[in-house]
Amino acid sequence: MNLSDVANLDWAKGEGLLPAVVQHADTGQVLMLGYMDEEALRATLSTRNVTFFSRSKQRLWVKGETSGHYLELVEAVADCDLDTLLVKAHPRGPTCHTGEPTCFNEQHPPPALPLAFLGTLERVIASRVAERPDGSYTARLFAQGTGRLAQKVGEEGVEVALAAVTSERDKVVSESADLLFHLMLLLKDRGIALADVVNELEARHAGRSLKS
Repeated sequence: MNLSDVANLDWAKGEGLLPAVVQHADTGQVLMLGYMDEEALRATLSTRNVTFFSRSKQRLWVKGETSGHYLELVEAVADCDLDTLLVKAHPRGPTCHTGEPTCFNEQHPPPALPLAFLGTLERVIASRVAERPDGSYTARLFAQGTGRLAQKVGEEGVEVALAAVTSERDKVVSESADLLFHLMLLLKDRGIALADVVNELEARHAGRSLKS
């Protein structure tokens, strides 16, 4: 959604306010529900910090203006009736005022949610590589080049295999995490997104090849 789309929404139906469901851009987890008037949506799109209209304070409210736990906008879309907003964002800290990541206390979160964290990890890796902060293991290893990264993936793969035949479950999990991290770093070096690998797996499952 762009600023030019704002006027086309159905602001009259909710007396100038539209419900805005905020979703974690990486994991898909629903974080909170707020309300936006036209000015709040324009501010969100312009500043990239999610901004609501506070019905209790009767003013614009930037999420995180007090706590510092901002919601950084990735994308905003409207539903088919143009009267509800889906806001995809990256949270900077817990979203809920209670300190929880989400305002919805899910007793049974979706099984896919932990896997969706890989999207967050991929974004963190990209940030470390781009910014190269002091003391960053990721940045330091990445700077050593493809050969070193490939070597690390090989070493970690051997560690996983050894753990699988000699160690308890926790050791296998730990070594697998190391392998997956270093593999993602190698993929970054090669300009390959994790989604590309997933797409290949999906294609194989469907009985086709992306190469054909």
